[in-house]
Formats: sequence, structure tokens, C-alpha cells
Amino acid sequence: MYNELRNAFRPAIVLLLAFAAITGLAYPALITGVAQLAMPAQANGSLITENGKIVGSALIAQGFAGPGYFHPRPSAAGKGYDASSSSASNLAPGSKDLRDAIAARVAEARAQGMTGVSVPPDLVTTSASGLDPDLSPEAALSQVSRVARARGLGEAQVRALVESATEYPLLGIIGDPHVNVLLLNRQLDRIGVTSKG
Repeated sequence: MYNELRNAFRPAIVLLLAFAAITGLAYPALITGVAQLAMPAQANGSLITENGKIVGSALIAQGFAGPGYFHPRPSAAGKGYDASSSSASNLAPGSKDLRDAIAARVAEARAQGMTGVSVPPDLVTTSASGLDPDLSPEAALSQVSRVARARGLGEAQVRALVESATEYPLLGIIGDPHVNVLLLNRQLDRIGVTSKG
């Protein structure tokens, strides 16, 4: 009886160990190696470094609040832009809490001198992750006046910076035009004009 059970379980245990080694060790190691060779920056988190110091990731939004910086989308992650607590608000479109939050964000944007007929939706709504690093070009351009004024720059110069930072859909069809806020603010800082706010 014991030998029969052992003979019945042996193939199952061998297969379990073999598949664990293949799917849990060999395959991840192969994919990691290919990723490191083919696209090392993306495989390591798309980290942005300046002067040998990591200042962020192009994939994760950071909170920029001063008037001399472009502001990202609002964050629902943790207490705000907390990468260890990525999540959406999960509020329904008809939720009073959501309507109140959007109304408050619109009023704040207007108080900060937002230009344009309407405030772009991505400046008053959170993303599904709560950490979306990108804005629509319209949302970035609506902040040009405030940023230019705070930094003592010409609006045309700041507008040109936004336009040069705009990334377009892959092959003209995959995705939407967008501006990475962290990369845009890093370019702004490299101009060498100190923000007044």
C-alpha cells in the first residue's frame, strides 16, 4: 500500500517541483535578463537621476504645489502621491463627495490663475492609480501663465517648453498626446530661473 501511494505521488511531486522551477525561477530570470538587455531604463523603474541622485520615476506622479511648477493630476493614493498606497477613490460618477471634490479643485485652479474657458478634467479628477504622471497638453498649457509669472519668464518660452515636452501617440494611433509633469518640471528647473513660489 505504501509503495503504491509513493508511486502514485512521485510523478505529481516531480512535476510540481519542475513547474515551480520553470515558472517561478527560470522564466522570471529569463524575462528579467531580456528586459535588462533590451530596455534597462524601463526595467529598472524609469528612474530619473540628476547629479547622481534619484529625483523620481517617470512612471509615478509627484506633488508639485508651488506656483512656479506645473501641477500634476490630483492624487487619491494614500495621503497624496504615496506610491506605496496606489489606488483610486472609487467614487461613483453621481457621488456627492466626488462632485464636491471636483468643485473645490475647480475653485482652487481658478484662484491660482488657471486660464481658459474651462478647467481641463485631468486637473480636477484623480486617475485610476492615483499616481498618473501625465497630463493632457491642454491641462499643461492652461498652467503656462501662472508658471511664467511665478518664474519671471515669458509665456511664449514656457509654452514652447510644454510643446517640446508633449509626447504623441505611438504610430499616430496608440495612446493620447500627453506631457509628463515631472520631466517638464525638471526641464523648467534647468532653465536656471529660480521659482518665486
